[in-house]
Amino acid sequence: MARYEAAIESQIQEAYALGLLEDCQSAYVGGGTPTLLGAELGRLVSCIRAKAPIAEFSCEANPDSLTDEVLLVLKDAGTTRISLGVQSFCDAELLWLGRIHSAKQAFDRARAAASMGFDVSCDVMCALKGQTQKSWQQTLATFLELDVDHVSVYPLSIEEGTPLAKQTAGAKTPWNGPDVQAGRMEEAEKILKAAGYARYEVASYARNHKVCRHNLSYWTAQPYIGLGTGAASMLTREGYDKLCTIQTSLPQPPKDAFRARLKVCDARQSIAAGKTLADTSFDVEFLDVCEAAAEDLMLGARLTQGLSPSLVAYAQEVLGKERVEGTLESCVHDGLLARTAAGALVPTESGWLLGNELYGRLWDLH
Repeated sequence: MARYEAAIESQIQEAYALGLLEDCQSAYVGGGTPTLLGAELGRLVSCIRAKAPIAEFSCEANPDSLTDEVLLVLKDAGTTRISLGVQSFCDAELLWLGRIHSAKQAFDRARAAASMGFDVSCDVMCALKGQTQKSWQQTLATFLELDVDHVSVYPLSIEEGTPLAKQTAGAKTPWNGPDVQAGRMEEAEKILKAAGYARYEVASYARNHKVCRHNLSYWTAQPYIGLGTGAASMLTREGYDKLCTIQTSLPQPPKDAFRARLKVCDARQSIAAGKTLADTSFDVEFLDVCEAAAEDLMLGARLTQGLSPSLVAYAQEVLGKERVEGTLESCVHDGLLARTAAGALVPTESGWLLGNELYGRLWDLH
């Protein structure tokens, strides 16, 4: 792990030298359990802090590895936000999920992070096997007892190729059906709203304006760079060209490329052996200006603020006024979007629950 962390530090130095971190306002260390790094995690946070004007620094954590020592290291290094993978405050549900922490441990670790001055977010999960309306309500009630400012609520997704998919193969999963998922998400919104939490993104709620700035960047077309195995990036054409100056095996972008999406292909063992950014392997997808405009509409529809008049006007210019107007009007007619007094188009309750339908219509505009 120390070798992996050192390699990522070197890649941060390379990204900085290329000018890819100049306007970086937020950072997020996650995609696994970075708190397993222990004290080494502080070095990584400090390295990033030294190279970019970070306003919000988030670190993912699992309760079982978020020790007081790690919290102190993170605080000293400049971390501002802890995103804690609680998943459930019911021990039976945690056991079924294969989590090694208890509900009490999750509660205690969230409290410890909050007491040290971190902004704390909890991830909780619904539509689990054995979960009842009562146990779901108990998870939400226990979260509210923490008195922290952010929560993300997700229905369990059974992904192909995962142990859970193999475990449930051929079996009926009524506990994870779309109606159950919708009911649990509606229950969460009702309980959280009553407690003063406002939904700002399809799965996330905050109070006291403590939204996750880093996550918002994903939905508002801000470029970002991801380092480490499986990490994703979204670069402007200019940013991609900068990366190409050291990673010469990257594909040349087509003339109409507007932005590039990349994913690191290297395994963690390869990175730990000293893989540099200059010889990192990437999967690359280019988006032209039409695809980028459709993507911006699709991602904007994940947010409570919805599609601003200026975003819609830009999409009409790029994609054609009649096509965009026709699609948006059909979304309004079908109850997926609603117009505000200020002229924005925002998701309705049906738009939240039928997100894939809404996002698909907007993406198809490209």
